[in-house]
Amino acid sequence: MIRHVLTDIEGTTTSIAFVKVTLFGHARRALPAFVAAHGGEPRVRAELDATRALLGDPAKTDGAVVEALLGFIDEDRKATPLKALQGMIWEEGYQEGAYRAHIYPDVPAALRRWKERGLLLSVFSSGSIHAQRLLFAHTEAGDLTPLFDRYFDTTTGPKTEAASYAAIAEALSAEPREILFLSDVAAELDAARRAGLCRVGVAREGARIEGGHPVVRSFDEIDQLHTSSSDEVAS
Repeated sequence: MIRHVLTDIEGTTTSIAFVKVTLFGHARRALPAFVAAHGGEPRVRAELDATRALLGDPAKTDGAVVEALLGFIDEDRKATPLKALQGMIWEEGYQEGAYRAHIYPDVPAALRRWKERGLLLSVFSSGSIHAQRLLFAHTEAGDLTPLFDRYFDTTTGPKTEAASYAAIAEALSAEPREILFLSDVAAELDAARRAGLCRVGVAREGARIEGGHPVVRSFDEIDQLHTSSSDEVAS
């Protein structure tokens, strides 16, 4: 029996365009000025130092670290210090009203339905936990954070490795088969399958998901799929 729903964000609850264009674009433009203004603050300094450690050069200047971070953005490298700094920048953007997080129209109602049924809802995204909370607190549908119980990010592990999903199951005190993972990325669904989780691919906006996973076009279809065959989502 499914007791937990674990959802991805980008392409699953939220459009890729909002994340890639709005959020990433804003963070890239704002990063140099943000570091210049806040580089002396302990939380920012910690992430700059963590980036230096990733680069293997503790003597790099802040300017050189910023250039490296901009390179990470261009490469779509999911480096934990970058994700943390992006979260800080996005916090300012949300607070200033620069944008509201896109959310697919079927998502809020489905989350509320599942919550009312007693399911525990969690997020697993490459964005930092701070960034995840910010996004769901500032959606076009309002604050959705009361619906979620747990958040997981790259500090748990890469989303394409089975060990990450095993660690999430342990953190939730759940058997893997009790967790339904939702994502638009086949490699993530593959990793969840190897860890023993149930999975459903969410193919928004004409996307295709390979790998033989059950696929839906909206969260509304997940209830029908799960009701019709529990074995299908676990296959």
